[in-house]
Amino acid sequence: MWILMLEAGVAFFLLVLIVWWTMFHGRPETRKRPLRQEDEPPRAP
Repeated sequence: MWILMLEAGVAFFLLVLIVWWTMFHGRPETRKRPLRQEDEPPRAP
């Protein structure tokens, strides 16, 4: 019986890990980096 509980626990852990990985892996940055001076577009005179 304890083997079934262990297997269920491992399956639940894997499920949570897969859901967490797909939710937060590869998400684009929400904060934009400040522009450096050389990154700014040239200004028209």
